[in-house]
Amino acid sequence: MVKLLHRCVVRFSSSVYAAEWSTTGDEPAQLTDLEVIFTRILNVVTGFAVLAVFVMLVIGGFKYITSGGDPKATESAQKTLTYAIFGLAALVGIWLILRFIEVFTGVHVTQFKIGG
Repeated sequence: MVKLLHRCVVRFSSSVYAAEWSTTGDEPAQLTDLEVIFTRILNVVTGFAVLAVFVMLVIGGFKYITSGGDPKATESAQKTLTYAIFGLAALVGIWLILRFIEVFTGVHVTQFKIGG
């Protein structure tokens, strides 16, 4: 199962990260391969979160512009925009907290490393 997952990730990965994986296929999966998988999953999730905030901002703005003075439509648009801004604030806040931890403790919490 791990080899199948390994081959799927290698197949769909970009050439930038290709050097991080063994390309022979004869080597068993290593525990350090989890570093690459976790990093990629985190990058994808973060990208989707940023994309979702952007889409919510666009949809909220469009709903607000096209509300035509209808109080219910305006309220709905304002809620969408409020949730999008809270989401953006949460993403920025999480990033700032992690950077704060890194600066004051010296521990690299934004880098997933197994072992040394």
